[in-house]
Amino acid sequence: MEQLLFLVVLYSLPTLISAIHNSTTGGCAIIRPPRDGGIRYRGLTQEQIRSVEILPVDYEIEYICRASRVIVGPKVRKCLPNGTWTEMNQISRCLLVCPRSWMSLENGRVALLPPGQPVEGTVLRYSCHAGFLLEGFNISHCTKLGKWDSLKPLCARPCAIAGKKKLYIGALFPMSGGWPGGQACLPAAQMALDLVNNRSDILPDYELELIHYDSMCDPGEATKLLYDLLYTEPIKIVLMPGCSSVSTLVAEAARMWNLIVFSYGSSSPALSNRQRFPTFFRTHPSATLHNPTRVRLFQKWGWTKIATIQQTTEVFTSTLDDLEERVKEAGIEISVRQSFLTDPAVAVKNLKRQDARIIVGLFYETEARKVFCEVFKEKLYGKKYVWFLIGWYADNWFKIKDPAINCTVENMTEAVEGHVTTEIVMLNPEIVRGASNLTSQDFMAQLMSRLGGKNPEETGGFQEAPLAYDAIWALALALNKTVAPLRAKGWALEDFNYNNKDITAEIYRALNTSSFEGVSGHVVFDAQGSRMAWTLIEQLQGGSYKKIGYYDSTKGNLSWYANDKWIGASPPADQTMVIEEFRYLSQKLFVSVSVFAGLGILFGIVCLSFNIYNSSVRYIQNSQPYLNNMTAVGCVLALAAVFPMGLDGLHVHRSQFPVVCQFRLWLLGLGFSLAYGSMFTKIWWVHTVFTKKDEKKDKRKHLEPWKLYATVAVLLSIDVLSLLIWQIMDPLHITVEKFTKEAPKVDLDVLIQPLLEHCSSEKMNTWLGVVYGYKGLLLLLGIFLAYETKSISTEKINDHRAVGMAIYNVAVLCMITAPVTMILSSQQDASFAFASLAIIFSVYITLVVLFVPKLRRLITRGEWQSEQQDTLKTGSSTNNNEDEKSRQLERENRELQKIVQEAHYVFTQKEERVTDLRNQLAERQALRSRRPTSVQNQNQNHSVPSTQTAPPSYTDKQSLPSSFSNSSNLYQGEGKLSRNNCHNSRLPLLYK
Repeated sequence: MEQLLFLVVLYSLPTLISAIHNSTTGGCAIIRPPRDGGIRYRGLTQEQIRSVEILPVDYEIEYICRASRVIVGPKVRKCLPNGTWTEMNQISRCLLVCPRSWMSLENGRVALLPPGQPVEGTVLRYSCHAGFLLEGFNISHCTKLGKWDSLKPLCARPCAIAGKKKLYIGALFPMSGGWPGGQACLPAAQMALDLVNNRSDILPDYELELIHYDSMCDPGEATKLLYDLLYTEPIKIVLMPGCSSVSTLVAEAARMWNLIVFSYGSSSPALSNRQRFPTFFRTHPSATLHNPTRVRLFQKWGWTKIATIQQTTEVFTSTLDDLEERVKEAGIEISVRQSFLTDPAVAVKNLKRQDARIIVGLFYETEARKVFCEVFKEKLYGKKYVWFLIGWYADNWFKIKDPAINCTVENMTEAVEGHVTTEIVMLNPEIVRGASNLTSQDFMAQLMSRLGGKNPEETGGFQEAPLAYDAIWALALALNKTVAPLRAKGWALEDFNYNNKDITAEIYRALNTSSFEGVSGHVVFDAQGSRMAWTLIEQLQGGSYKKIGYYDSTKGNLSWYANDKWIGASPPADQTMVIEEFRYLSQKLFVSVSVFAGLGILFGIVCLSFNIYNSSVRYIQNSQPYLNNMTAVGCVLALAAVFPMGLDGLHVHRSQFPVVCQFRLWLLGLGFSLAYGSMFTKIWWVHTVFTKKDEKKDKRKHLEPWKLYATVAVLLSIDVLSLLIWQIMDPLHITVEKFTKEAPKVDLDVLIQPLLEHCSSEKMNTWLGVVYGYKGLLLLLGIFLAYETKSISTEKINDHRAVGMAIYNVAVLCMITAPVTMILSSQQDASFAFASLAIIFSVYITLVVLFVPKLRRLITRGEWQSEQQDTLKTGSSTNNNEDEKSRQLERENRELQKIVQEAHYVFTQKEERVTDLRNQLAERQALRSRRPTSVQNQNQNHSVPSTQTAPPSYTDKQSLPSSFSNSSNLYQGEGKLSRNNCHNSRLPLLYK
C-alpha cells in the first residue's frame, strides 16, 4: 500500500510542479498526447509546436486518435488562468471500438454500461422480451483488443409462430451525445413492437423487428451506421433516425434507396422541406411549432423587443429564421441575435452589453448548462429578465453535475429560476385509450418498469418516449393498411427491396392519411409530414416546472391557468422603460416676466396716448411725433411677443403649437421693424442733412415728413415680405429635441427621456442667417449714424440724441442676445429669461429715453398749458413757423443789445482818451511860444513858418502822435462794428 501511494505521488509530482510553474508564467505547459493518438494544436505549425513550451491562457487543444480508435474522456482541453488544463482529473485515451452488432438483440434488450461508445471496459447485459428465452451468456465485456469476450446470445421462442414473416426496421437511437434520447425512446419503441407483434388484427402475417445502433447524435457516426444498415442483411423496410442532425442526413440519402424515413425525435424545421426530404415523416412536431406559442406569449405580456441566442446547428438556425419571420409579422423586433459553437461566454456578454431582457435560447441540454453558468456570472437573470427555453430538457437538467462548467448547483438553480419553456404536448393529458388500448398513464407505468427503476429525470429522451411509442404504432398501422392494396397489385410487403418504388408509394400514402389516438395525443401529419400537436407552456417556479397553459396553434386558442409567477411584481419589461417627459418653462418665471411685459405694454400705451394728445404742442411737433408713435407701437408689439415665447405644450395643444410659433415670429419681427426702423429713420435723416456741404444744407433743411414715413414703410415692407416668403416656402413647425436619458432615484429599471419642444423649419439656419445678417447690418449702421451725429443740434428733430442712446441700447442687447439664445436653446428657462428680459429692457429703456424727457419738460415748464391758454384767447392756434421766427428774432435782439452796450462803453473810454491828448498838445504849444527868438530863428530855417502852417487839429491824422492815431483807428473800428451790428432792419428790435 505504501509503495502504491509512493508511485501515485511520484506520478503526480511533475504535474504539480508544472502547474506551479505555469501559474507564475501565465500559461500552461504542453502535455503529452495519449497512446495511439495525438494532439491537434490550433493555429500552430509543427515547427512552432517543437519550440513552444508554454501555451497561453484560453488556448484549446484537441485529442485525435489513429485508425479506428476513438477518444474516451475529454476530447478538448482548455488552458485555465491558474496554469492547468480543464478536466485533468479525467484521462483521455484512444481505445478500439468493439463491434456494435453485439449491442442489438433480436426479441431482447441490451443494456450498455456505461452509456456511450462500446470501448474497453464496456459491459453489455442481455435480457429477452416476454415469451422468449435467452440462449448464451447474459453479459459480455469489451476487451482492449476491440473484441467482446463472449459470443452474442439469442432470444428464441419456446414455440415458433408458424407462417409469420419478418419486416425489419433500421433504427438509430442516440444513446449518448448532445441529446441521449435513445435511453428512454428505445425501451418505448420495444414496448410498442411487443404489443404490435402480439396483436392478431395488425399485420397478422408479419412480425416487426428493430435493428438499432447508437448514433451518438453525430452525423459522422450516423453515416457509418447508415452504411451498415443499408449494405448488410436483412433489407430494412423503414429507417428510424433520432435527433435532427442525423435525420437530415438519413432522410436526404433515403430517397436513393426508396426508403420511408420515420423520426420520433427530430424537430428541425428544415426537415419540413418536401422537395429535399420527399419520404420523411415524424411524430415529433417541427421546432417551429414553438414559435406561434412564443409569439402569442410575447403579445400577451406586451413585449415588442426580444433577443435570441442559439447554438450553431441547422435545427436551431432554421427555427430562429422562422421565429424572425413570425415576430416581424406580429410587429415584434429581434434587437439582438447571438450564436455560439461550443463556448457561449462571448455571446452572453453581448446580450448583457446590449441590454437584452426577453431572451429566447435555442440549444441542446448540455450547452444549456454552459449558457446558464455564464448567465449567472454576468447576472443576466432576476426580475428584469425572462428566458424562453425548449421544454424537452430533463426536469433536473440544471442540477446535473457537469464537468464542463464551473458553477455550483446553487448557482445554476438561482440563474434558471422563472424561465419559461414551450414544449410540444408529448403525453396525452386526457384519459383516453387509443390504438394500443393503453392510456397515457398505463404507458408511463409500463415504461418505468422497463427502465428498471432509473430516475426519469436522469434518463435522456424520457419526455420523447411517447413519441417513439406512437411512431412504431403509426408504422404498424400504415403497413397494415398497405397489405390489401399491395395484394390487389400482386405485391406483398416481404417483396420490398430498395428498387421497388410501388411499395414505398403505398407506405407513403398510408402514412400521409394516418389518424389515430396515441399515448402522445391525436396523431395526424401535415402536408410536410410533420406532426400537428398542442404546445405546453411551463414555468420554473421554486426549482420545479409548473404548467401555466396550453396553446393550440391550429386554432390560435390559448388555454391559460393564470398561475404564472414572477420575481418582481409583474412580468418584466422588454427593455429599460423610457418615460418621455417634456421640459416645460418654469411657470414662476413665465408669470414674473409676463408681469414686467404687461407693465411695459401699459407704459407704451401711456407714452403713445401722451404723444398723440400733445401732438399740437410745438416741442412735441419738433420731435416728429408720428415716428415716435411708430416707436411706441413697435415696443408694444415686441413686448406682446414675450407671451407666445413663454407658451409651450403645457398651455397649448401640439397641433396648435405652429400657430404660436408664427405669432412669436411676426410680433417680434414687426415690433423690431416699427420701433427700431422709426428711430433709425430719424438718425439717418439728421446724418444726411448735416454731413452735406454748406451750399447744399439749406436746400435739405426743409424736412418733408412723408420721406421719413416712406423710409419706415420700406423697412417694414422688407420684414413683411421676408416673413411671408419664409412662412409660405418653409413654415414653422414643432420639433422635439431629445436629451440624454436620466435615471430616476426610485426605480433603476426606468429611464426618463427629457424632451423639449422647439419652433423650427426645414432650413431654419438659412432663414435665421438671412434675418440676423440683415438686422445686424442695420444695427451696425444705426450705431455708426448715432455716433456721427452725437454733437449735432437741430430744431427739426429735437430728440435725435435720445434716439441715438436708444439705438445704442437696442443694438448692444440684440447683438448679445441673438448668439446667446442660440447657445442656450436647449435650456428652456435660461433661453426664455435671456431673450424676454433683453426685449423688456430694450423696450423700457427706449420708452424712457424717448418719452420721459418730453413728459418732464412739458410738466415742469407748463408749455402745453400756456399754449392752450393762448389758443383760447385768440380763438385760433398760432402758426408754428411764425412762432419759431419770433423766438429767433428775440434771441438776436438780446444779442444786439449786449453788443451795443459794450460799444457804448468803449466809445466813452475813447472820448476820455482824446480829451487827455488835446490837453497835452495845448501844453506843448504853450512851451514852444516861450522859447528865445534866436532859437526860433534857427528853427525857422529848418521848419515851415508857423504863419504858413495850419494849426494842428485832432482830425489831422498825420500831425497826431502815434498813440492818438491808434486811438482814432480803434474808435473808428468800433464805430464800424457798431454800425454793422445795428443794421437798419434790426434797429426796431432794440426797443421791442
